[in-house]
Amino acid sequence: MFHKYIKLAIAFAISVWAVFQFVEENIMNGISILLLAGVFVFFYFKNEFLLLAFLQIRKQNFPGTQKWLAYIKNPSTALRKTQEAYYYFLQGLMVTQTSMTKAEKLFKKALSLGLSMDHDVAMAKLNLAGVAMHKRRKREATTLLNEAKKLDKHGMLNDQIKMMKQQMKKI
Repeated sequence: MFHKYIKLAIAFAISVWAVFQFVEENIMNGISILLLAGVFVFFYFKNEFLLLAFLQIRKQNFPGTQKWLAYIKNPSTALRKTQEAYYYFLQGLMVTQTSMTKAEKLFKKALSLGLSMDHDVAMAKLNLAGVAMHKRRKREATTLLNEAKKLDKHGMLNDQIKMMKQQMKKI
């Protein structure tokens, strides 16, 4: 909704207002206003549209996810670097069913920007392995699957990795 630096400026202005309330000995008002400033700081670190998009994708509502991602007009200026990586990660998940080439570019961009969680990196590499397998690049797909398996410390992607390895034997 707001540019990333505008969120910080609003949080700063609200914090100044909270300090004024503390000086005036309105302690509860000051605390409440500081909590309001905390909301803007939170949304600086976690973009509200990305959070809503993740909620939609969790429900398997792809049109809803696409709707929330569409609100982010220019991700390189509106988002922080890791948020931008997740933006491209979600976009890649959206287009995997329609365009493998576009999905590959989006996942590679997300990986180059730096996804923060190993599980998400594993998921991106697993999707890239699927694209490579679809394009008959078996060596690249094998490498990506092995990297995904190393990154998946909790074993959440074991079934998908096994299934892809079975499919690669047919190529």
